[in-house]
Amino acid sequence: MNAPLLPEHLGYLQLPFMKEYYLATAQEAGEQQWTHVHYLEHLIEGEVNQRRQRTIQRRVKEARFPVLKTLEQFRWDWPKKINRLQVQNLFRLQFIKDKGNAIFLGTVGLGKTHLATALGYAACLEGHSVLFANAINVINELSAAQKNGGLRSQLKKYLAPQLLILDEVGYLPIDQHGADLLFQVISQRYERGSIVLTTNKAFKQWPSIFNNDSTITSAVLDRLLHHAETILLEGSSFRMKEQLEPPSAPA
Repeated sequence: MNAPLLPEHLGYLQLPFMKEYYLATAQEAGEQQWTHVHYLEHLIEGEVNQRRQRTIQRRVKEARFPVLKTLEQFRWDWPKKINRLQVQNLFRLQFIKDKGNAIFLGTVGLGKTHLATALGYAACLEGHSVLFANAINVINELSAAQKNGGLRSQLKKYLAPQLLILDEVGYLPIDQHGADLLFQVISQRYERGSIVLTTNKAFKQWPSIFNNDSTITSAVLDRLLHHAETILLEGSSFRMKEQLEPPSAPA
């Protein structure tokens, strides 16, 4: 083979790591007296790692997280009550393989969205497709799509990911039409894909979310809770922490 053609061939095969590093790696292989197989193995490992990182970056971008959060960043000392072992067990991500759900329930400012986002990010790192969405935005997008005759196509957006994160369910009331649309998402994902949901409302208060329609509320909860873990967070808002703490004594 004509050596100058090698970069061209590697480019054609879409092997950017090998194209960039084959010469430097060859020099190192000569100095270290690697075998041909070791040299090839080193190049391929670099190519695989680079491709894996690009895939993760694409997956995270497609998830549309508002901000990236990790479990390591979570302040376990702030919620007055939280089952740490239960949360850590969720991060094994077995519930996604089982097509189950996870619900973070508690008042505002306790880290529900942080944990849901961190769980979604961990899922991206492990190769799962994820979409993060505010519950009201989901309803608004579906409603607009329905008016334009594109409801089925828009629904696919929320049905396709292996994990859908529905944030802030219950923070604003939902009218009958919105309740029907959200029910379609939850119903069609039932036993087909996982949902991570954050809410500030206890389940007995959920009729107030769904326009006091007990029938649709029961139908939503029935599908949502059948294969679900509920994580309770209790305490005061972390965002009010500074206001709640007494001022420091003057020096």
